[in-house]
Amino acid sequence: MKLVALDQRASAEGLFAGQNLADAKALVPNLELREIDRPFIEQVFGDFADWHSNATPIVTVLTDHAAWGDLMLDITGVSHLFGDEAAMLDTLSGRLEALGITVRSAIAPTVGAAWALAHFSSPQVVGSDVSEILAHLPVAALRLEESQVAGLEHLGLKQVGQLYSRDRRALKARFGTSLLLRLDQALGYVEERVRPRLPLAEHYVERRFAEPIGLLDDVLMTAHDLALRLSSDLETEGVGAQAFHLFLYRVDHKVMTLSVNAARATRDAQHIGRLFAHRAERLVGEYDAGFGIDMIRLAASSISPVAAVQIGAFETEDGAASLDRLYDRMTSRLGPLAVVRSKPVNSHIPERAVKLEPMVARTPDDPEALLPLAAPRPLKLLPQPEPISVSLAEVPDGPPPNMVWRRVTYRFVRASGPERIAVEWWRSADRLQLGDEAQPSLDRTYTEGETARDYFVAEDDGGRRFWLFRQGLFGASEQPKWFLHGFFA
Repeated sequence: MKLVALDQRASAEGLFAGQNLADAKALVPNLELREIDRPFIEQVFGDFADWHSNATPIVTVLTDHAAWGDLMLDITGVSHLFGDEAAMLDTLSGRLEALGITVRSAIAPTVGAAWALAHFSSPQVVGSDVSEILAHLPVAALRLEESQVAGLEHLGLKQVGQLYSRDRRALKARFGTSLLLRLDQALGYVEERVRPRLPLAEHYVERRFAEPIGLLDDVLMTAHDLALRLSSDLETEGVGAQAFHLFLYRVDHKVMTLSVNAARATRDAQHIGRLFAHRAERLVGEYDAGFGIDMIRLAASSISPVAAVQIGAFETEDGAASLDRLYDRMTSRLGPLAVVRSKPVNSHIPERAVKLEPMVARTPDDPEALLPLAAPRPLKLLPQPEPISVSLAEVPDGPPPNMVWRRVTYRFVRASGPERIAVEWWRSADRLQLGDEAQPSLDRTYTEGETARDYFVAEDDGGRRFWLFRQGLFGASEQPKWFLHGFFA
């Protein structure tokens, strides 16, 4: 067991991070210890990192050494809002220090260079050339593993600049490709991409409050006003958006996020405002403004061109836009998986011929899947064919005179068929997905993709019409099996 973090009094006693617990207790017998809660610290630091999106939309946590502690902000195009890069560095560092947080910060053209300067140098802003500044830093500034740092120091390579002239093939053979990758990333030879913690906003508007607000109604009114401003910006560029995100910045340095999606790109401010109002109905019990909200930001993503709408005598209204708005409102109120459509799939297997997909995430239909079928399909299809017991048919390939399904006997008075559906051999090994998890209540005696099926439409003496099929042929090594698959009426 080792020490992870210390306060000022422990550091004054000569203790340090990484020291063995036994050695630390020998030096300071009255040492007060707290076991580290890594998931809790990771969660708290993640929330704190999201709060920094009020300075720049792209915020991420570097997890090279730990899931907390290293906060990276991409300030491309936003530093002028603070005056310049140096003023932005002072502002962001100053407000953290005002909260009692010790900060080590730097601004550099690359993620690796900024991390190295923040950990092993003084706060500064570096221009385009970072090789000269990094040359005097220790090799640990490249975010290497401890074994790599120890190996380099054993060879006398203690500074980053000493690696510039070394043979790269020799370094790769001894320390792996990660050493050269970290070096090239720090110098800017290889681009290092980061993943934003919050949805990346392509367009956004925001409002800061002189006094924090707390009521949900006030938040929704502000969201409507921001939607008007965002709609104007999108209209100026001739575009619309399908995803909208509302960020609520609390005074206790936490961020609440509310996102809605539209079926098609839109910039209608009234529609956007209603989407958030319906979405908020599901969050009334969970909404917690804390000590107040001091800033609200409305962002748009999934941008695509949207033509201007003709309003007047020559306007054509086919109802499609109204249906899309209805789907959007129902989805925002009920959830994306509550409003779905049946999408035809290019497959002859009945249970694979249709799948459900959310209305707000529709994909184009396959033209081959829309071709008419040779025979009608039942109104209701069972999730999986269920086994039945039948009496022998009068002819080998004919329909059965009756069946027993779920311990009830049905006698047929008329039947038609068969319709043969062959095996889709190219994916016969695929397992049918009925949902996120298997349904244990279903009978698992049926296996797909073994032999062809012969379907029959049978009507019993009560007027009920069943869709059943025989799997297998008479005269084969195994007797054919019968299954019920659906109902016509």
